[in-house]
Amino acid sequence: MKRIFGVLFALLLIQGAYAQRAGAFRFGVDLGAAIPKNGGAGFLFNLEPQILVKDNLAVGLRLGVAALAKDVTYYSSIDEFDGEVSANTSIVATANYYFNNGNSRVAPYIGAGFGYYGLANIDFETFDPDQPVGELAANYVWSPMIRAGIELAKFRLGAEYNFLPTSDLQDTNGNVVGEAINQYFGFTLGFTIGGGKWGK
Repeated sequence: MKRIFGVLFALLLIQGAYAQRAGAFRFGVDLGAAIPKNGGAGFLFNLEPQILVKDNLAVGLRLGVAALAKDVTYYSSIDEFDGEVSANTSIVATANYYFNNGNSRVAPYIGAGFGYYGLANIDFETFDPDQPVGELAANYVWSPMIRAGIELAKFRLGAEYNFLPTSDLQDTNGNVVGEAINQYFGFTLGFTIGGGKWGK
């Protein structure tokens, strides 16, 4: 097993010495800030293997984790509550188009994806004993994502938006008493391994 990983790593290094070209394999790593739609803070981490189907078009699979303090609205109150920080997971099929003729080390790109998101549990306290609020259980949704950014040689700056639907918050009797906002922006800094490099 160690020998197999060693061979794969060596192939990635060899590919990194050449210009980007169709058929090459790339592996991306991104880390950054995650900002819920209605404000708040969080962070995200993505791993993304890609294949260059053309010299300027890459398709891949983004494996992501986003830790968010979700915005929670309780219908019978004018207040909004921040849920506990919890991690959403995602597996998203992606495509990136690069605006680069192969001669520059700078490659702006736009991209999109569609995939499967696991929404984490949310719970928070209410001080009204007549309004018991239970936990918002984890569920799974299919949702799109768009992004744009720029690659500088092997490094990448990017921004993305994940269009996740809201989740219903139920009390202990099963009544819907609120909602949680799941959509979020992501701002990332990352790098790629393999797949060659932009420019000559």
